[in-house]
Amino acid sequence: VFVLLESIVFPVTYLNISKDLALQRLLVEWDVGKSAHDAELAMSFEIQVRRTDETTTVWTEFHNVTLDKSAKPLHWIWNSDLPLECMSHSVRVRSKAQASKVWSQWSLWETVLGLDTSNNSGPQIFPNEKIVEEGSDITLCCIGRKGHIIKEFFLVPAVHVFNHTNSQVGLLTVKNVAHQEVPHITVYCQESCNEEQCYDHAVFFVGKPPDTPNDFSCQTQDMRIVTCSWSQGGDTYLYGRYSPKYTLSEEFSHKMVPCTVSCSEKCSCSWDIDEQRIYNVTVTVENPLGKKTAMDVFDVTHRIYPAAPFQLWEECTDTEITLYWKHRNKGIELFCQTEVLQPDGKVELHNSSDMHLPYASITLGGLQPYTVYTARVHCGAAKHFWRWSEWSEARTIRTKEATPSGKLDIWREITPVLGGRNVTLFWKQSPSFRANGRSILYEVTWERLEDGFNHESISLSSVCNSTRISIDNHSYRISIVAKNNVNYSLPSVLIIPRATETLSFSFLDTEELKEEQVNGTDDGIFISWEPRHMYDSYIIDWCNFPMLQLCDLQWKRFGPHTSSTLINSAAFVPGVRYNFRIYGSVANRAFLLEKKTGYLRELPPLHDPTVKKVELTFNAVTLSWDSYSTNESGFVRGYHVYVSPVQEDCSLEGSKKHVLPDDSVLCKYTIENPEEKRYTVKHLLSNTKYKLVVKAYTGGGETPIVNFIYIDTPLNSNMLYLLVLLVIVPSLIAAICRWKMKWVKECCCPVIPSPNKSKVLSFKEFKIGSGKVLKVSDCIPDMLAVDSQAEAQKL
Repeated sequence: VFVLLESIVFPVTYLNISKDLALQRLLVEWDVGKSAHDAELAMSFEIQVRRTDETTTVWTEFHNVTLDKSAKPLHWIWNSDLPLECMSHSVRVRSKAQASKVWSQWSLWETVLGLDTSNNSGPQIFPNEKIVEEGSDITLCCIGRKGHIIKEFFLVPAVHVFNHTNSQVGLLTVKNVAHQEVPHITVYCQESCNEEQCYDHAVFFVGKPPDTPNDFSCQTQDMRIVTCSWSQGGDTYLYGRYSPKYTLSEEFSHKMVPCTVSCSEKCSCSWDIDEQRIYNVTVTVENPLGKKTAMDVFDVTHRIYPAAPFQLWEECTDTEITLYWKHRNKGIELFCQTEVLQPDGKVELHNSSDMHLPYASITLGGLQPYTVYTARVHCGAAKHFWRWSEWSEARTIRTKEATPSGKLDIWREITPVLGGRNVTLFWKQSPSFRANGRSILYEVTWERLEDGFNHESISLSSVCNSTRISIDNHSYRISIVAKNNVNYSLPSVLIIPRATETLSFSFLDTEELKEEQVNGTDDGIFISWEPRHMYDSYIIDWCNFPMLQLCDLQWKRFGPHTSSTLINSAAFVPGVRYNFRIYGSVANRAFLLEKKTGYLRELPPLHDPTVKKVELTFNAVTLSWDSYSTNESGFVRGYHVYVSPVQEDCSLEGSKKHVLPDDSVLCKYTIENPEEKRYTVKHLLSNTKYKLVVKAYTGGGETPIVNFIYIDTPLNSNMLYLLVLLVIVPSLIAAICRWKMKWVKECCCPVIPSPNKSKVLSFKEFKIGSGKVLKVSDCIPDMLAVDSQAEAQKL
C-alpha cells in the first residue's frame, strides 16, 4: 500500500501568494490535499517565478518536505532583487513523491500585480527606501504611466547598467555600490514628454551598518551614579535622522535604562543607582541598514572608578616630602599610588592607603637636598579593585637646602718665577659632591707649612673653576671648600713642597723622564702605568687643546689598585699629539711617575722632508734631508724613497714595485729608522734622467706623491777610455794613413812598371818581321844595378 501511495500523483490543490514590500519578498502558500498529509509522504515541490512580459522564468527552486497529519499549508519565501512594485510577479508549483519520478501537472500561475498595471499620475522610482548599503548590489526601476515610454533613466554620478525591460518600465542595476565623495546619489527618470508630470527623481544615501560597540563597560565613581561607556566604531556615512541611534536596556529589571547618550571621542550614558547591585546592561546601536549590540554584566560594588585626587599640598625638609591631597569619594576605602619623577628622569611609585580622613597623605624619604621633584597621585578601590582613577595635577616640589656633601676634586699647575712660584689651582665637582643649596661660593685658603705664616684666603663665585695664587719657595698647604647658605663642605687639600725638594709636580719638570708612546683607539687613548704600593691614588692630567696657550687642563683620579685606563674626551681629534703625565699621590702630595704621549688616531705627515743635498755618481745618487718634525700629525716611523725606473718591472736591487693611481710605476725603498736622514740609491744607469721623492710615513700612512726631484746621472769615465781605445785611436790612425797615402803606398805597395807603358816602347816603330825593334839609343834607364859578375858576364 505504501508503494502504491508513492506512485500516486498529488497535484497542488491550493496556491496563494502575497508580497512584503518592506522586505521585498514574495510569500508563497500551497497545499496538496488531506490524503497526502494522511499518508505522511516525503514530497518534492518545484517552484517557478516569472515576471510580467518575460517569457522565461527568473527563478526555479526545489523544496523538499515531509507532510504530517496536521494538514497545514506549506510555505516558501522568495527574496526579489527587483522591487516588487516595478512589475507583476507570477508563481506556479508542481509536486511529486520523492520516491517517484512522475511530476504532477503545474498549478495555474498565481500573480501579484506591480504598479506597472496601475494608472499613475506620473513616473515613479522604486525602491522607496532611500538608504543603500555600501558594497551591495541594487536594482532600481522607473515605472511610467500607461501609454508612455521611458525616455531617460540615469544616475548622478553615472555608474550603472541600463536594462530596458519594456517601454513602460526602465531598470538600472548598480553593482558594488561605493560611498562617493558626494553625500548622495541622485536618480532621474523622464517619460517621452516635456511636461512637469513627465519627470521624477529620487535621492539615495550610501552608508554602512553600525559597528558593534567596542570596549563597552560600566562603572561608578561614588556608588550613586553608574556610567557606561563604549567606542562608537567607524563612520557609517549616514547623518541626521539616519545616523546611528543608541539605546540601553537592563535585562534583570526588564526596563530601558533612563539615560541620555552623548558621544564625542567615546560614547557614554549615566543613570542613578537604586537598590539594585547586579546589572545586565545591553547597548544597542541601530541605523536603517542594521543594528548591533554589546553587553556587560557587573556588580556595581566591583566597578568603582574613583575621581582624581585634588588640592595637593606638601611639607618638606631637606630629605623628605610629605604630600597631602583631598578626594571626593567619601565612605569608599581607597588604595593610592604616588608617582615621583626624579631629577635624572627615573620614575618611582609609592603605595599608600587612604584612611577615612578629610585628607590623605604620604611621606617620601631618602631625597636629595635642594632638588626639584614632580609628584602626582591616583587612587583605586581598596576592595574589589577595578581601575585607577585619573592622575591628579602634577605638583613640582623642591626640598630644602643642606650642607654641601662630599669634597671638590682639585688639582694644580706650578710655574717657577723670580723669588717664588705661581700656582694655578683647578677644581671640579666630583661625582660624590652635591652643592645642596641655592647659591654656592668657593673659598681657597693657603698657609706656609713650616710656621703657619702667610695665611691667606679668597672667595670665588660659582662660575669659577680655577684661580692663580703666588707663593714663595717654602712648602704650602692649600685647601678649597664649597659654601652655601647652610654651611661649608669638607675641605679638599693639596701640599705644595719646597722648591728645593727633588719632587716633580708640573709640566716644567726638572727631572727628565722619557716619554712613552701610547696608542689611540676609536673610543679614546689607552694609558697604563707601573703600580707602586706606596701611593693611595693616581692622577693623570693632560691638555684638551695642547696647541693653545689656554690648553684646558684636565685630570682624572684613580684608586690605588688601578694601573690602566682609557682616556676619552669630546675635544680629542685625530692628528693632534696629546701628552699625559701620571702622578702618584700620598698624604695629599703628588709625585710625577711617568710621561705618555700619543694620538687618538695618527694622520699622514703634513709635509714632505726637505731634501737639502743631492750627490750624484754615474750609477748612484745620495739624498740628504733635514731633521723632520715628528709630532705634527703622527709618530714618524720611517721614510720611503721613490725612484722612477727605466723598466716597468722595477729591477733595481733592494726596491719594490709601487704603482701610482695613474698606473705609472716607481721603485720604492723603505727606511725603517726615523733618525736616518741620508740614503743612497744604487745601480742606476749613467747619463740617464730620473725623478725621485722622499716621503715620511707615520702610523696613519703617507701623503700622495705629487712633487719630484729631477736628476741626470753623469757619464761613466771608464766607458770614455774604452771609447777612446775602440773609436778615436783607430780613427786617428786612419786619418794619418790617408795623409801619407803615397808614401805608404810606395813603401808597402810599390808600383811595378808595365812594359807596355814604358817610355822605352814609345819610339818610332821599326819592325823586323812581326816584332818591334828597340834601339839602344832610345832607352835611358833610371838606374842600373848589377847583382853579380856572373850576371854581368851573361848580359
